[in-house]
Amino acid sequence: MKLPSKVKIVDVGPRDGLQNEKDPVPAEIKIGLVHRLQDAGLKEIEVTSFVSPKWVPQMADNAQVMAGIQRKPGVRYSVLTPNMKGFEAAVASKPDEIVVFGAASQAFSQRNINCSIEQSIERFAPVVEAARAKGIYVRGAVSVALGCPYEGDVPPESVELVARLMKQIGVQHLGVADTIGVGTPVKVQRAMEAALKYYDIDDVSGHYHDTYGQALGNTLASLEMGIWQYDTSSAGLGGCPYAKGATGNVATEDVVYMLHGMGIETGIDLDKLIDAGKYISDFLQRKPNSRAATAILNKRAG
Repeated sequence: MKLPSKVKIVDVGPRDGLQNEKDPVPAEIKIGLVHRLQDAGLKEIEVTSFVSPKWVPQMADNAQVMAGIQRKPGVRYSVLTPNMKGFEAAVASKPDEIVVFGAASQAFSQRNINCSIEQSIERFAPVVEAARAKGIYVRGAVSVALGCPYEGDVPPESVELVARLMKQIGVQHLGVADTIGVGTPVKVQRAMEAALKYYDIDDVSGHYHDTYGQALGNTLASLEMGIWQYDTSSAGLGGCPYAKGATGNVATEDVVYMLHGMGIETGIDLDKLIDAGKYISDFLQRKPNSRAATAILNKRAG
């Protein structure tokens, strides 16, 4: 078993984490979170999404947030662009990377965007082409890769289908996302193997939700395969809209604590990371949804 010696973390808290918040989070708070994350050593931050404010009102301030960030050299700022309209709006804010999403479940695709998996990826083709023509990196994600709220279990073949279609339209990197957090280690490895049929090991990442408490186990199972890139969320921000009251994204602090304890480099300062999570949690008036942060904050208070 050869574990990676270093791991790259993409913090999706500002986008995936905050988009589910009911009450508006002001742009300056979002900008403050991005600044604290980059000061903690994060080199990859998913900042916002250019979607219709009708669907995701929380992201209506996308351009303002992107304009307000004091960019640090060596940090990549990504945004979600679900269609051509979103991409055209995003370009003005000069993202380093765009993210497109395709579901691994036909029922999920139909319920969410009213079309099949194949049609959804076809829609992304012009977005991917336009981004690459402008030198913007394109990351794709396979959502509900391990389980779907409508279909139940999702077989590895479905992940393979999305990986193949994403590769065909020019998507450069593929994230395997356990959107509802039902995956377990062996299932995650099978889904990863499916993605690796079309993408190199350096071009895949894991995005695991902690709904059932499996995210760290799933991360370890992926590390054992040599996967060295992961999406995580500061303070465990982000619920799971399909599981009432369930936690969503795995906390960046918990993943970093585990990796550092395994002797794996992340380039992240855990104390500063915990401060960033505390900053946003204080604003939201709740405790960070991270075991490591809770333990370390209690230790500090003691």
